[in-house]
Amino acid sequence: MSRPATGRQPSISSIPIQSAAGSNYTAAGEPVHRTDTCNIVIFGESGAGKSSLVNLIAGKDVAVTSSDAKGCTTAVIRHEIWIQNETLKVNLFDTPGLDECRQGEVPDKVARRILKELVRTLMKQDDIHLVIYCVRGERVIRTLRRNYEFIRSQVKRKIPIVLVVTSLESSEPDMEEWWRLNEHTILELGMTFAGHACVTTAMTTQSMVTECRRNQSYDAVCKLVEQCRLLSEMVHTRPSRGTIHNVPSQMTASHKHVNIVLFGQAGAGKSSLVNLMAGMDIAGTPNDFGSGTLHWQEYPIEFGGEPYKVFDTVGLEEPQLGIPQYLNAVENAYRLIQDLERQGGIDLLLFCMRAGRLTTTLENNYRLFYEFLCDKKVL
Repeated sequence: MSRPATGRQPSISSIPIQSAAGSNYTAAGEPVHRTDTCNIVIFGESGAGKSSLVNLIAGKDVAVTSSDAKGCTTAVIRHEIWIQNETLKVNLFDTPGLDECRQGEVPDKVARRILKELVRTLMKQDDIHLVIYCVRGERVIRTLRRNYEFIRSQVKRKIPIVLVVTSLESSEPDMEEWWRLNEHTILELGMTFAGHACVTTAMTTQSMVTECRRNQSYDAVCKLVEQCRLLSEMVHTRPSRGTIHNVPSQMTASHKHVNIVLFGQAGAGKSSLVNLMAGMDIAGTPNDFGSGTLHWQEYPIEFGGEPYKVFDTVGLEEPQLGIPQYLNAVENAYRLIQDLERQGGIDLLLFCMRAGRLTTTLENNYRLFYEFLCDKKVL
């Protein structure tokens, strides 16, 4: 984790943010947001690997790290980094580690106040797109809840929170195994994240670390950044809350038909549900085309002589979709919702899922449509 270039102590009322290049930036000063910039706050326990995560994203050593569990970040450090072949600039705010004792580099109480002030100031300036909760893979899951609840109380569901789990270089059969083992416990504890990445931030010169896993880690984190940046932009550019929803009779009177949007995980059976509603095979299924719906489709149908329009959307967790394709799918769904709002609104959202236990992926799909894309304005 990074050390500031000066010995200046953090101030709570006006947090000095040390640029990695050596210049001070004060949170109360000019906003750092630009249309092509993504601002990300990284937080977690001391020694969780936050600064190593910065280095992973940067592709080189831009932040000083520690080899033990003791934190070494004593102030907020801002790193300006270009990712994805230099197509997106991100400002990474590396924060002092939480849960240090009074004798630590930054006592826990002070670290929490610094983080709280930083997040509040960036939110006030509309200059924060994502919060990354960085944890070590060997931590007991139940101990993560305290810090999760702390940051959640600050962002108030307005900013996506994602989980990045580090130190998984020896995880078998793959790094994602950590999530498969712990997903259910995370849900039971009431922790919901907009996404997750299981990674190694260790260098390939260390034992158990392969170049393949380093590359997988970089791609996974970049995908989280890209997804949440797009969602944040959608939230801030969506139309004002003037559209009338949840009143089917008024909607029918205005646009002469009821608009229904189907959404859910890939393979959940959305296209099959369209066929069931229509009483005939009008929508292609994955068995027909091999990959299901890769662009939203409109199907006019009738119930009892009344006209309906059913919109089948792409399953946003298509396993074969890479970062650009995934983002195109999200943007495609957003454009559909915007078009329908201009035409009178959406009357009903149908969340389609297969029978089985509720997973974080399902929750994330639901939140994406209902909370972010539709702004909680549709039944």
